[in-house]
Amino acid sequence: MVVLSKPAIEQFTVIRTSKPSSTLLPCIPIIDLLKPDAMNSIVKACEEFGFFKVINHGVPMDFISRLESEAINFFSLPLHEKEKAGAPYPIGFGYGNKKIGQNGDVGWVEYLLMTVNPKLGCGRSSSIFGENPERFRGAVNEYVSAVRRMACEVLELMADGLKIQPRNVFSRLLMDEESDSLFRLNHYPPCPELQDFSESSMVGFGEHTDPQIISVLRSNNTSGLQISLRDGNWISVPPDQNSFFFNVGDSLQVMTNGRFKSIRHRVITNGYKSRMSMIYFGGPPMSEKIAPLPSLMGGGQTSLYKEFTWFEYKKSAYKSRLADNRLLLFEKIAAS
Repeated sequence: MVVLSKPAIEQFTVIRTSKPSSTLLPCIPIIDLLKPDAMNSIVKACEEFGFFKVINHGVPMDFISRLESEAINFFSLPLHEKEKAGAPYPIGFGYGNKKIGQNGDVGWVEYLLMTVNPKLGCGRSSSIFGENPERFRGAVNEYVSAVRRMACEVLELMADGLKIQPRNVFSRLLMDEESDSLFRLNHYPPCPELQDFSESSMVGFGEHTDPQIISVLRSNNTSGLQISLRDGNWISVPPDQNSFFFNVGDSLQVMTNGRFKSIRHRVITNGYKSRMSMIYFGGPPMSEKIAPLPSLMGGGQTSLYKEFTWFEYKKSAYKSRLADNRLLLFEKIAAS
């Protein structure tokens, strides 16, 4: 458990928890992968929310529980043991504590960030996997492989729903042996100092969008994830430890020429319960050119974005703050 002194709390953002509203809030889209209309439901969810929950996903529950157990063991280690995994920046993987990125963002979170590559496997070295590296590495590899397969199934159903060919136009980028995908384990410990403030929560991970194509999240049964609706209001996502949540990323927004919107999201913590989440970020190869797909540009529609490589966008994203609109630099300015 990470416990900070009261003076240290001042560097974190504390928000007032809204009281339950009498206004009917929208329901989070639920995609059942066993239903024949899943492809159309995925497209509709991406257009309206940029976010959805997947059930009947086919990822073995024992893969999930085994990885969660290993993650709990790792985050329970003394700080000096966890720090042997190395700092996550500037190389992009390792152990981080409170500091998010390199540009001043902080959160009530500790995390383990790993590179994922079908050719190279996960992780930098055995040091990143704590006291039982082979067991931890094995749990990560089997989980990531299963989640990647499921993510590719969703992306191919998405292509079917958009009526574009080939149907692996998105999934091939995740399956490419040079795919620059990442895997992240986040631990949000309870903040004891908040127990005296029943209507306040600490920001564990500040609002942001994900730069990749798609993100696949699973967490324990502790709440905290919130998404921003198109009108700017934030809603809490009810936790479901047996399902997965998908976020549309910035790259997918560009590839669909803005038809799908990357979802702004954040995590808030509380004074009593620990939250554990595991996120697979499906990214393209570094050299991949990201631009609107011609098959989605019918009717004389013009591109809203300049073409860029994933390397260029990732480099730009790493220089930004969490809440920045990273795509702004890559938007085409309309002629006046």
